[in-house]
Amino acid sequence: MTRRRLSISVVSAAAVLLLAGLACPLTAQPQAPTQGFNERKADRKTSPEDRPGIWMLDFYFKDPRPLKVNIPGRGERVVWYLWYQVANNTGDPRTFQPLFRWVSHDTDKVCKDQILSTVQEKIIGLEDPDRVQDIKNSTSISYQPIPLSREFDDKGQRIAFPKLVTGVAIWDDIDPRSTQFSIYVYGLSDGFTMVDGPDGKPIYRRKALQLKFRRLGDEFKQDAGQIRYLGHDWIYAPSDKDLPVIGEERGKPTGGAPAGGNGQAKKN
Repeated sequence: MTRRRLSISVVSAAAVLLLAGLACPLTAQPQAPTQGFNERKADRKTSPEDRPGIWMLDFYFKDPRPLKVNIPGRGERVVWYLWYQVANNTGDPRTFQPLFRWVSHDTDKVCKDQILSTVQEKIIGLEDPDRVQDIKNSTSISYQPIPLSREFDDKGQRIAFPKLVTGVAIWDDIDPRSTQFSIYVYGLSDGFTMVDGPDGKPIYRRKALQLKFRRLGDEFKQDAGQIRYLGHDWIYAPSDKDLPVIGEERGKPTGGAPAGGNGQAKKN
């Protein structure tokens, strides 16, 4: 009887320890910014057009997400937003003055991100309720330079946690029929080039990050779970505010910023 009670006690104690270990691990392993749910890093890539000495900021992001919100003066709307973080491993402080352009490849529409304080507050409540990240919009993120991070320490070991600045880009006018789209991010690099336009006049192009996506489903349901990330490219795209223009192959994200059927994108 004594042995049986002892065995039961040992088994019970082991079960308690196991449950306690599952509920509260003894050691929490630190995670890099790209290891959270649905968080990604757009790796820096060189391009043939790069001139010597250009810099590029590191860009972390979550796939774009819809949000239903009541906007003063507009009523209840379904907006889309892109949560992102920027790190600076360039060796010098850099000012990030972003331009975000949502290009619907299948509906020929280009949408500019908007500063909407009501929407931003609701996003903060969802993404950062404790306000640790200090989420900024596309204007306020440029008030201070992105602080310098070190990618490697003095011993050549990679530093796990760069100094991150968090922002959000918001769109209120995304076409619900669109299922093929890209988000272009300008301002992450000082790379630029000049090319001859169709009329012989030079065209100024800036190095930009192209994030490519597709959305499953139809126009009647918009859900974050429908988004599929297709990868990214670093391209040289026109810097005009109404660009980049739509790709040549209608309905498919392209690796560059070529012209559409008539060479122009519809203005928003």
